[in-house]
Amino acid sequence: MKQLSRRGFMQSAAFTAAALAARRSGAAPSGQPGDWSSDWAAQAVIDTRRSPFAKLHGVPVRAVTIHDGFWKSRREVNVETSLPTMHALLEEHGRMDNFRRLMGTSSAKQIGPYYSDSDVYKWAEAASWAQQSNPELFRANIDAIIHLLQGVQESDGYLNTYFQDDRKPQRMTDHAQIVGHELYNLGHLLQAAVAQYRATGDKRMLDCCIEFVDGFLIPGFGPEASKRPIVSGHPEIEMSLIELYRITGEPRYLKLAGYILEGDSRIPLTSDDIVYLYSGAPFTGRKRLEGHAVRAMYACCGATDYYLETGDAKYLATLTTLWDDLVRAQMYVTGGVGARRKHEAFGDDYELPNLTAYGESCAAIGNMMWNWRMLHATADARHADVIERALYNGINSGMSLSGTTYCYRNPLAYDPTASGPIRNPWYDTTCCPPNLERTLASLPGYFYSTGPDGLYVHLFHNSTLVWKLESGVPIKVEQATDYPWEGRVRMLVTPKEAAQFALHVRVPGWAKSARVTVNGTEVSGVNPGKYLELSRLWKPGDAVEMDLGMQPQMLVADRRVAEDQGKVAVQRGPIVYCAESIDQAGKSAPRELRVSADTNFSVQHDKDLLGGITVLEQAGQHISEQTAPDALYAAINSSSIGAANVRLIPYYAWANREPAEMAVWLDTAPTKS
Repeated sequence: MKQLSRRGFMQSAAFTAAALAARRSGAAPSGQPGDWSSDWAAQAVIDTRRSPFAKLHGVPVRAVTIHDGFWKSRREVNVETSLPTMHALLEEHGRMDNFRRLMGTSSAKQIGPYYSDSDVYKWAEAASWAQQSNPELFRANIDAIIHLLQGVQESDGYLNTYFQDDRKPQRMTDHAQIVGHELYNLGHLLQAAVAQYRATGDKRMLDCCIEFVDGFLIPGFGPEASKRPIVSGHPEIEMSLIELYRITGEPRYLKLAGYILEGDSRIPLTSDDIVYLYSGAPFTGRKRLEGHAVRAMYACCGATDYYLETGDAKYLATLTTLWDDLVRAQMYVTGGVGARRKHEAFGDDYELPNLTAYGESCAAIGNMMWNWRMLHATADARHADVIERALYNGINSGMSLSGTTYCYRNPLAYDPTASGPIRNPWYDTTCCPPNLERTLASLPGYFYSTGPDGLYVHLFHNSTLVWKLESGVPIKVEQATDYPWEGRVRMLVTPKEAAQFALHVRVPGWAKSARVTVNGTEVSGVNPGKYLELSRLWKPGDAVEMDLGMQPQMLVADRRVAEDQGKVAVQRGPIVYCAESIDQAGKSAPRELRVSADTNFSVQHDKDLLGGITVLEQAGQHISEQTAPDALYAAINSSSIGAANVRLIPYYAWANREPAEMAVWLDTAPTKS
């Protein structure tokens, strides 16, 4: 295959015509890598290798092998259980029949909301990322989905089963809501197509996307007076178009993304629309995170991608302001975002309720996706710290340990008598389950990045990286660790030949007592929340050892977080803990427990509990709620206070047994009177 410069690439009209003619005639596509580039297998989750303003560049999912440990078990459940059962549920709930109806092979009526096609696309993306770890997975399922796409796409490129056939006159007409989801569907189709291409080199899904964008979207919509305006409505299309630009080098895709990020004043949106949709007005005018949390996170992803390609300083300034707002006043201790059930939205600053917290799984994933992009724009370890917090807690909680049920929302306190089951196998808006599945499938691609001077290590797990430095030197890095349960990490660094480069190792912000050695000699300059730069002549077999410490920590919230005053949350390493009533003597409700405001916990790993977890226990107190059952207020006295052994489990593992009350933030013990 001919090597093409991405910047100089322009889509081949002959290739496109041939591909579309073959598809229209029913000829079987080859599925072989085409002539866009010769390095599809080298492309990462986001491919910033040629992004002019990226400081870091990801590695492909296939470059990292996850060995035994915490994430291997979760990823095995994802591939062996979650993805197959979700595919069956998509079939059961008519998502594939929506396509077959248009092909004349199903008599079923249209089922599900107007964004239902995106459920299929997110599943296809997850399956495609899984193929990088095992190329044999889900091939027949992906081929079947591609066949459906090719069978229903209209002659002008449009593709959305809800608005085809009898609803065709309605397509791209309702700017405040529906158009956004038409573009949202296209965005997820693009992301699935990108993942499939990077897994296999197969361009068939990308053909469908390019026909939609080139044949329908660009000719009809844009800032020109002769074209109709559009608004993203549910941001997603922006980052997807930019990823398509990264593959093809076609500048029109980047230009279209920039137009959408700016909004179009020809569309009559209210100020409430602009807040809720987090689109429709210039992104660079945003001052805070507000409105629908997933929309806001996805808009920030697209805006960061746009900065990485253009270097527009106004975008970076806005993104920095919004990120400061996130970590200063809007993010839960679990890395979740979105305080309000109404509009699935951010609240006011420091509005972080626990029992009524929304914390949609998709929003936590959006938080991780945004911080991944910000990490590549800045090389600042603070973004990797947020990724780790969200990943281990607010994202990981979204899928049950069995892999068959999912949390749409992830509150920080729960009372099963006041609401229904928190984990369910299916939601009519089933965005979260396949979103969780694609995150786990692509996870190896988040462990490392390269920079001009060497390699960056972001996450820790038993694993092997086989890749190359930007200097071209092949390198292997083998990690040996029991992270996140233990803080010792050993990395064996093996360049193919001795080479001078920097190994940037993240020291997590929580690791206040971290120590690092190279070949047994302790190094200085270890600062929590920073990358430790180890610049030297590296030789095959050099060893880096980290001892991050794993002492339980008591966390307190800013005094302006009203619900958490007088309470503490417990964290050990990257894991946030919670109390479930099922683990307490007499199944006491967490609201009746009081913990001592110190870190005097016993730590014990239980390999048989909840898939193998480290449990924390402390001698705390129990305050009986039956002391004055008819009184709204009652005095605390020695008769109402008793000793209690408070037992804590990782937050991600809650709601995996019988229904039980749960709380992350626990009251501290009062003084007996």
